[in-house]
Amino acid sequence: MPAELVGMQIDWSPQAPLQPLRLGWLVAAGVDVGLLRLDLIDPLISGNKWFKLAPHLANAMRSGARGLISLGGPHSNHLHALAAAGQRFGFATAGLLRGEAQDTPTVRDLQSFGMTLHWLGYGGYRERHRDGFWSAWRERHPDLHPVPEGGGGFPGALGCTVLREMVQCQLAELGWGDYDGWWLAAGTGTTAAGLIIAEAGARPVHVALAVPERHGVAPQVKAILAEAGLVDGGYRLLDACRGGFARLDAELARFILDCEREAGIPLDPLYTGKALLALRDQVGSGAFARGTRLVFVHTGGLQGRRALEERIQALAARVS
Repeated sequence: MPAELVGMQIDWSPQAPLQPLRLGWLVAAGVDVGLLRLDLIDPLISGNKWFKLAPHLANAMRSGARGLISLGGPHSNHLHALAAAGQRFGFATAGLLRGEAQDTPTVRDLQSFGMTLHWLGYGGYRERHRDGFWSAWRERHPDLHPVPEGGGGFPGALGCTVLREMVQCQLAELGWGDYDGWWLAAGTGTTAAGLIIAEAGARPVHVALAVPERHGVAPQVKAILAEAGLVDGGYRLLDACRGGFARLDAELARFILDCEREAGIPLDPLYTGKALLALRDQVGSGAFARGTRLVFVHTGGLQGRRALEERIQALAARVS
C-alpha cells in the first residue's frame, strides 16, 4: 500500500524539446513555428498533464493525503498520466469515470497502473459541477486529495507557467532571438491560462478551443486569471471544436495524416490536430504577417489516439 505523501521527494522536472515545424503552408505564408514537444517528455506521463498535476500533488503532500482522486472519460489523457505517476512515484490514485464500464486501451492501462476506478454513468458524471459533489467521495476516500477534471484550476495553471522559461532557453537553437506569441489547444483552458499568467501581456496567447463553448473554457480562464490578479492578459479564444468535443471528420483526419507524413510529427485528433488545422486556416486567411514566429504547444494526448486509429484511417480515405 502506498505511504502518505508527506515527506515524499519527487525529483522530476521534465524538459520538452523545441523543434521547428516544417509544413508547406507555413513556408508559403512566411510564418515560422516552433513546436514545443510535450509529447516527448515521457512515454507514459506525457504532454501537459504532469505540469498541471504537480501543484495538486504538492498540495496533497502538505495535507497528509495518501494520493489523488480525479475525473475523466474512458480515453482520458489526464487520468492516464495521473495513474502512471501514481505507479511510478508510489502514491494511490482513484478515477471517477464518465459513462458505463467499458474496455478501452486507456482503461486497461489505468487498471494495470493500479488506479481504483468508479464508473459514474453519464448522469452521475454531469453532477461533477454541483455543489457538494466531492463530499461523498471525500467520505469514501478520505485519504485521497481531490483534483478537478483535467487538473484544472489555478494550481494547475501555475504548474504550466514553467513552459515559458522552457521555450525561452531554447530559442537560440531555432535561430530565434524572440517569438511573437503562442498557439495551443484547450480542453479546460488551464494550460493556456498558465501561459497567459507567465507572459503577463508580453506576448499574445492564441487558444484553439477543442471543446464547445458550453464546456465553459472562457469563464474558467477568466476565473483563473482573476485569481492571479490579471484582468486581461492578452489572449484570444478561437473555435476549433469542429462541431463538438471528440468530433472527428474526414477533413481533420486527412489533414492529420498529411501533416504527419510531411513533418514527421504524430498528432492527437482531439486537441493538437484540431489546433493545427485551426492555425492553418488562420494563416491562410492572412491573420499573421510574414516573419511571424509562433510557439505551438504539442500537448500530447497520443495515448488516447489508440482507440481512434482505424476511424482516422477510414475517414481520411474518403478524401484521398
